[in-house]
Amino acid sequence: MVAVDSDAGRVNGISEADEPGWEVDPDDEWGLAVIATVGRQLKLRREAVGMRVAEFAVAVGYGEDLVYKIEAGKRIPRPEYLDKADQVLRAGGLIAAMTEDVAKVRYPKKVRDLAKLEAQAVEIGVYECISIHGLLQTPEHARAVIGAAQPPYSPDDVERMVAARIARQSVFERDPAPSIHFVLEEGVLRRPLGGTMVWRHQLERLLEVGRLHNVVLQVMPMNCDTHSGLDGRIELLKFADGAAVGRSDGAFNGRPTHDPKHLRILELRYGTIRAQALSPRESLACIDQLLGET
Repeated sequence: MVAVDSDAGRVNGISEADEPGWEVDPDDEWGLAVIATVGRQLKLRREAVGMRVAEFAVAVGYGEDLVYKIEAGKRIPRPEYLDKADQVLRAGGLIAAMTEDVAKVRYPKKVRDLAKLEAQAVEIGVYECISIHGLLQTPEHARAVIGAAQPPYSPDDVERMVAARIARQSVFERDPAPSIHFVLEEGVLRRPLGGTMVWRHQLERLLEVGRLHNVVLQVMPMNCDTHSGLDGRIELLKFADGAAVGRSDGAFNGRPTHDPKHLRILELRYGTIRAQALSPRESLACIDQLLGET
C-alpha cells in the first residue's frame, strides 16, 4: 500500500485549470507509453488532413506550444481537448475514443496504485494523526492542505492532486460496500484550515460520512492519559482472498508490508488506539459540538 497525501470540465465539482492537460508522471512508464502513443496518433491524424500546428491550435482553441507538447507525449490531454480535436480533424470518434485510455493515466501513478487497492479492499482501517484523511476531505479542504505545502505546488498540480484525492472517495459508493474505519485526532479537528466556512463544510462532511452504515468514525480526545498512536499514522487494508497490506509511519521503515508478523503488530496497535478513542456515538457528538462552536 502506498500512502498518499500526499487530480476541461469539472470533476466532482472541482474546477480545473485552463491548461488543456497535465505533465506526465516521469515515474509512470506505462503512462508515458500511453500518452506517447496518443500524441503520435494526434500528430499523424493532423498531418494526414494537411493541417499545420498553428492552424490546428487556432481551430481547437489552444496555444501552439501545448499542441506540440501533447503530440510529443509530454502533456496529458484532457477529455475536451480530445473531443475538439476529433471534430476539427474529422476523425469520426476515433480520437475521442482515446479518452478512456487517457483517463487511466490522468492521475499520478502512486495515487492510482492506492485507489486500486482501496477499490479492492473489503476492510479499510486508518489512524490519522496530523490531518484529516484524504478519503474524508472536501475539495476545498484538500485544496487548502495541498496548497499550503512548501515548496509550493503549481496551481495546475494542486488541482490535479485535489481531483485525484476526491476521485478516490468513490470507495464510499462501492457495492458491496467495504467496511471502513477511521480514527482522527481531536486536535486536528480543531484546526480551521482554509478558513471558517471551509472548515464548517469539512466538519459537516465528517458527520455525513460518519453516519454511513459501513463507516465507523472515532475521535481520539486530547485529554486522554494513554495514547498508543504516538508513532504516527497507521493504514490497514484487507482483501476478500484473505490477503492484507499495512503501513505505519513508525514501523518497518514506513514501508508497506504484507508480512503476517508485521501485520499482527499493526493490528494490535490499531486495535488499542480504537479502544482508547471515543466511541462512535461520542465521536459524532464531539464533531457536532465543534461544528456548533465555529
